[in-house]
Amino acid sequence: MFVCFFQSVFCFLSVAGAGGEMVVEKAGSGPSKPVGDRCPQQQEPLGHAKKSKQQVSDGFTVKAMMKNTVVRGPPIAGAFKERPTKPTAFRKFYERGDFPIALEHDTKGNKIAWKVEIEKLDYHYYLPLFFDGLCEMTFPYEFFARQGIHDMLEHGGNKILPVIPQLIIPIKNALSLRNRQVICITLKVLQHLVVSADMVGEALVPYYRQILPVLNIFKNMNVNSGDGIDYSQQKRENIGDLIQETLEAFERCGGETAYINIKYMIPTYQSCILN
Repeated sequence: MFVCFFQSVFCFLSVAGAGGEMVVEKAGSGPSKPVGDRCPQQQEPLGHAKKSKQQVSDGFTVKAMMKNTVVRGPPIAGAFKERPTKPTAFRKFYERGDFPIALEHDTKGNKIAWKVEIEKLDYHYYLPLFFDGLCEMTFPYEFFARQGIHDMLEHGGNKILPVIPQLIIPIKNALSLRNRQVICITLKVLQHLVVSADMVGEALVPYYRQILPVLNIFKNMNVNSGDGIDYSQQKRENIGDLIQETLEAFERCGGETAYINIKYMIPTYQSCILN
């Protein structure tokens, strides 16, 4: 009776094996298994501890100073990114038929057939409209605007100088698009503009702050072709070279204060006269 009471209430401990492992047996149970026979949980080495998931946050915030946080880099400035074009007044007037021009096909290429003498045109009205067409990039608007400007500058003479203040905003809008094709065309027009009449180069000096900032961005954009041939130099489509030529033309035709104003807006420019 004492034995039954002992089996029903208490558990006895037995030492199994030479290792001295403790095994707990309950009354009425089957043969016990040592604790050492159970499959132990595999523990990872200390060097291979699980890494917590990293979280991304903006800079200069409290969250950025927390552990396991990756600070998101600054966004792209987009200095060289092209801007979207807007409908120009030149296209509106051309489609309405207000310009006395027509397209003439020649053996040397296309040219403008003027229906009136260029010298008799109202430059205060037509020249700013043609400069507004510098933003165009599709045919025939781009061709008429570019060729029309060159034709009017060749025959303008003294009519060009009074119109200079009205040309600054169209020039600035064309350069602000930051389109490579538009910038090249605008630079060639500026080179022609400063030599088209007397005092035009000096009249542009007060407006350098509107014209030169974009040129400062693209000044060093040259094609590094190594030992290859860069055919854009023959076509005059290399932006870096065109900007350098334009700045030198500004300095030659802008008078005594031209270099100081150019240097103020483009610090890396070196004088072509003083040197």
